[in-house]
Amino acid sequence: MSFSIETKCLHLEEDSQNNDGQPACRENCNHYGSISFPIYQTATYAHPGVGKSTGFDYSRLQNPTREQLEKIVCQLEGGTDAFALSSGMAAITLLMELFKPGDHLIVDSDLYGGTIRLFDNVSSKNGIQFTRANCSGDDVESIITPATKAIYVETPTNPMMNVTDIAAMAKIAHAHKLLLIVDNTFMSPYFQNPLALGADVVVHSGTKFLAGHNDTLAGFIITKNPEINEKLRFLIKTTGSGLAPFDSWLVLRGIKTLGIRMEKAQSNADKIARWLKTQKVVTKVIYPGLEEHPGHKIMQRQSRGFGSMVTFRLSSTEKALSILEKVRLIKYAESLGGVETLITYPTTQTHADVPEELRLKNGITPETLRLSVGIENVEDLIADLKQAL
Repeated sequence: MSFSIETKCLHLEEDSQNNDGQPACRENCNHYGSISFPIYQTATYAHPGVGKSTGFDYSRLQNPTREQLEKIVCQLEGGTDAFALSSGMAAITLLMELFKPGDHLIVDSDLYGGTIRLFDNVSSKNGIQFTRANCSGDDVESIITPATKAIYVETPTNPMMNVTDIAAMAKIAHAHKLLLIVDNTFMSPYFQNPLALGADVVVHSGTKFLAGHNDTLAGFIITKNPEINEKLRFLIKTTGSGLAPFDSWLVLRGIKTLGIRMEKAQSNADKIARWLKTQKVVTKVIYPGLEEHPGHKIMQRQSRGFGSMVTFRLSSTEKALSILEKVRLIKYAESLGGVETLITYPTTQTHADVPEELRLKNGITPETLRLSVGIENVEDLIADLKQAL
């Protein structure tokens, strides 16, 4: 049985009925008929006998709750294996273990600040070399060297919403036998599936849209490359960075409403972006759903929506700071992708550790704010922004 994206958020295709009417899942998987997948809060598992196993040995290696979450995320992204980790940064850190000293990666210049911090302070120390590029506009192919092993992009980028053509970048990567890694956090698998467009690896901060309620941390890596799958399965059990059972259950619960959350938040974001354009103190609004956005047509081609992240610039630093002080319904907080609308100041929050020269080059000025639009009534959100402005 083949499911639509909305149904895949709740059910595994492999658990649907076989032709004989019997469940397709393995023996004893019905959990006493529980609709909510159980939390297997255990560190270890007893064996039936010597040389016999239930399929689980130790929760650092795997846990039934985490396995169920990985299967759900894997089918949403169209991969063959998925790995649930303790945070988005844990996922990217584990991914960097695929590379060795002397390897070279081309990375987008406008990435989440934590990713830049990892690359500059940890991965570089470990001998991995990086070249930054605007992957939505630069000639990336000209930067490739014999040591290059991968291209790493976010699309849209955080926070300047630059859009990379995933299929075109995949062609460049594969022509040179490189991996294409795509951070799909901003769009979630509900709106965008990079593996279907040619990417080799997808990463997520599961804390954001997948969990969706600002109540837990999680990260994901998804691939359909057997060799990478095998290496990552070894690494996740070796480093001990797998997601805990209760957090896995929270993300499972959050994903059940992913579709309706994404649709509502996107609808709100579109209305807010168009309203912000009418305000005199707002000098620029960056949202891929706006027709004038340079990546609008690419998004129409490679995605099923435009997401709910809006970046905008004010007429002065003082005005930007004033808004952060005056919002009431909207919360001034770091993070994104939850049901609540959050406003963030990238200069001192998400991108505080990014060198000022790079921040300004990317367009992250002291007048820039980032809005993660939630699912509240849009008129209430606009009213709050209006009074703050």
